[in-house]
Amino acid sequence: MSTSTVPRTVAVAPVRLGHPDEVYLGGEWVTPTGPSRIEVVSPSTEDVLITVAEATEPDMDAAVAAARAAFDHGPWPRLSYPERAGYLRRLAAALREREPRLARAWVDQTGALAVAAPLVIGGGTAWFDYYADLAATFPAEEPVHPGATVFREPVGVVAAIAPWNNPYGIMTGKIAPALLAGCTVVMKPAPETPIEAHLIAEAADEIGLPPGVLNLVPAHRDASDHLVRNPGVDKVSFTGSVAAGQHIASVCGDRLARYTLELGGKSAAIVLDDYDVEDAADTLVRTIIASTGQVCATLSRVVVSKHRRDALADAVRERFAALRVGDPFDPATDMGPLSMARQRDRVESYIEAGRAEGATLAYGGGRPTDLERGFYVEPTLFTDVEPGMRIAQEEIFGPVLSMLTCTSVDEAVEIANDSAYGLYGAVFTHDEALARSVARRVRAGTIAHNGFRFDPSVPFGGFKHSGVGREGGPEGLLAYTEAKSFLTAGETGGSR
Repeated sequence: MSTSTVPRTVAVAPVRLGHPDEVYLGGEWVTPTGPSRIEVVSPSTEDVLITVAEATEPDMDAAVAAARAAFDHGPWPRLSYPERAGYLRRLAAALREREPRLARAWVDQTGALAVAAPLVIGGGTAWFDYYADLAATFPAEEPVHPGATVFREPVGVVAAIAPWNNPYGIMTGKIAPALLAGCTVVMKPAPETPIEAHLIAEAADEIGLPPGVLNLVPAHRDASDHLVRNPGVDKVSFTGSVAAGQHIASVCGDRLARYTLELGGKSAAIVLDDYDVEDAADTLVRTIIASTGQVCATLSRVVVSKHRRDALADAVRERFAALRVGDPFDPATDMGPLSMARQRDRVESYIEAGRAEGATLAYGGGRPTDLERGFYVEPTLFTDVEPGMRIAQEEIFGPVLSMLTCTSVDEAVEIANDSAYGLYGAVFTHDEALARSVARRVRAGTIAHNGFRFDPSVPFGGFKHSGVGREGGPEGLLAYTEAKSFLTAGETGGSR
């Protein structure tokens, strides 16, 4: 492994916010009720990039009141799906003009690679186009038989809470279907990455989205909890940790609010014997270093036959050794820093736990010696990992690959399912029928064949502790609706 200290060479527009000292409530930029500020820190330089206003509990209440008024009395939920789709297309156009700033913000705030930013940010904007297109065919009113019709009506006020690892794409993946459904939204970005939500609010203001339809309240945990508890919130859409998701589910359950939770993952890659070891290593390494392993679905467990373990480990080590770790703005860099000091501490604690439990540290495990600043770690491989070890069971959220062995396909499936999580997985084989069979047996929301990929037209979400509900696809739109049955007078139906 080499390190990169080349000066920044990618020309990206600097991040500028029109209203860093304000929050966006009821269609207006207003000064929050408290004086607190949120500092955004660069993970590659450890410098403060920008400060923004922090919302307080009264600001949360004001945001919910604005969204509530817009839903209960405003035009938004009473527009047709095509009319709301028109707003989504205008919002997408306004955001595309901001994509250079959105890309810079993602790299600056998280340490993700600048070369990857245009694709990731473009995918976030594309959510508005996807759901606008869906408006033409979505069954907002569906006849069941001559005496019954099902209406799909908006669920109401939505609290959209996004994490720090992909703050733009995950937030847009929530608000695009919510807005199309006719909901009104309170955006609560992670305090580590508030810039993207600010830019979304600026775009909404620019296109004339009706007041209160979209609101912005950056905040830390206490005010966020106050938002979730507000009885004016009909649904919470949250992406983040299992612990936070469990708390949100309990709060929503207490007042019977709706919720969608996309939580953690410990995704298994099953490499079957007919698949080339070198090709498998290419995919596994590309996947685990993407966003420095800070992807909920990343393939962090590898299950391979015992007799092929050494060959696959050697191939992974060879690729790790060739990686350049360093400045995320350098086009030659393969992996940037972790996003925060506390995240580096977390990853290092798991590396120590793997050693203590008896796994073999086959590569990495330390910090790059040539990088004096920034939250960097080396890409890390553990072999001789047993299914019960913490590094095989718990989400590390860093570039740490745990390799487990099996003696049969059945045992590989058993190991893959030996997890509290069930978000994603992959099976590597040239036998498509076998791949489909394995996919049906693995308890996860998405299974990829011979790769690591996403498709916005299909639902994404998890089994078990990986969450509740689905985002993406038509299911992602249905999640922001309530079904209402209309029974026509004079028709005879069944009884209950």
